[in-house]
Amino acid sequence: MTAGLVNKSRAHRRPQTAAIEGIIVRDAIEADLSAIVEIHNAAIASGISTAQLERVTVKGRREWLRAHSPEQYPIWVAELGGAIAGWLSFREFLPRCAYRGTVEVSVYVHETFRLRGIGRRLLQQAIARGPQLGMHSLVGLIFSHNEPSIALFRTAGFERWGFLPGVARVDQVPRDLTIFGRHL
Repeated sequence: MTAGLVNKSRAHRRPQTAAIEGIIVRDAIEADLSAIVEIHNAAIASGISTAQLERVTVKGRREWLRAHSPEQYPIWVAELGGAIAGWLSFREFLPRCAYRGTVEVSVYVHETFRLRGIGRRLLQQAIARGPQLGMHSLVGLIFSHNEPSIALFRTAGFERWGFLPGVARVDQVPRDLTIFGRHL
């Protein structure tokens, strides 16, 4: 699932800054796995932004990390102040040959670093570097009630390409899925 952003009441939101200075986006390495897993598990616990329902472990995610490479379907981390603030992963959209070049992108941001431009910077990098990685289209699969993630993707120029009503169940609650896409 895409974009680990939780919708909080306005009273609890930090002011969004326009500056994205100091954010370093780089390829993920095995030493980043504990931070990646922590961020992902927080998204799982929220029930808002991922269809993954069971917590993941560093050990369980090692093969996932190794299956990605900087040349094809990379995983990137965003560092801010020396801390892993978020991550982005690419994966095959569908296995049939005609879909090569269309890639699913997922973005997760640590709760402490939300509304600081981390997700925006990661998506900007995906859009800018996607063609060099053989990508022509990016898609994001977002629960329809995840308004912060929808806003993030719309801001990055993604449009609604599809809607799948009630296709997921989170805590026995049907969840709609909206597909957002962008051609590169």
